[in-house]
Amino acid sequence: MITLNSITERESELLKEGRLLPVMEHFYTLQGEGAHAGKAAYFIRLGGCDVGCHWCDVKDSWDAEKHPLTDMEELAKQATSNSKTIVITGGEPLMWNLDFLTSKLKEFGATIHIETSGAYSLSGQLDWITLSPKKLAEVQPDVLQNASELKCIIFNKDDFRFAEKYAEGVNPNAKLYLQVEWSKRDKMTPQLIDYVKENPKWQVSVQTHKYLDIP
Repeated sequence: MITLNSITERESELLKEGRLLPVMEHFYTLQGEGAHAGKAAYFIRLGGCDVGCHWCDVKDSWDAEKHPLTDMEELAKQATSNSKTIVITGGEPLMWNLDFLTSKLKEFGATIHIETSGAYSLSGQLDWITLSPKKLAEVQPDVLQNASELKCIIFNKDDFRFAEKYAEGVNPNAKLYLQVEWSKRDKMTPQLIDYVKENPKWQVSVQTHKYLDIP
């Protein structure tokens, strides 16, 4: 296993080029959230995130040092042998240069989705950009302008105000979703339903994968 603590100068160069990236996990499942919920997709979860949301459900992804540097060409081959819909997630995947990975995925015929906080600028060839902004990091203008969908997590009442802030900035074709943070679903779901009924530009996103008990 190659880790960031032990990499050579050559491996460091390959990391910068995006030919090697830290991978927490990769798996074939169904998309659970947003506009593509229910669709089969292959997920690539990259390690590394410095946003630090306290309610994050994949905190093990934060420390890139914990996750092995993985050959992106080999992973692209494996992923696309299972599905032509690929979701790059994290962690915060835009911490890394995605040019090489996405070019290889495209060579193998993939449609590429990404899930990002928007804290870093875009890289790579991306077909669907899910922007899920966080209060601890400002969204980069290029991500805001190119978002395919805006998915805002509702943890408390102030998050409705936060969501409206970003709804004003995304492009007019972006789909708008509100999604209750899982641990607050009993308390906040009734408020979310009322809010969407009063503000029908929004749609409700549900974490269907958690109800289905799949990754």
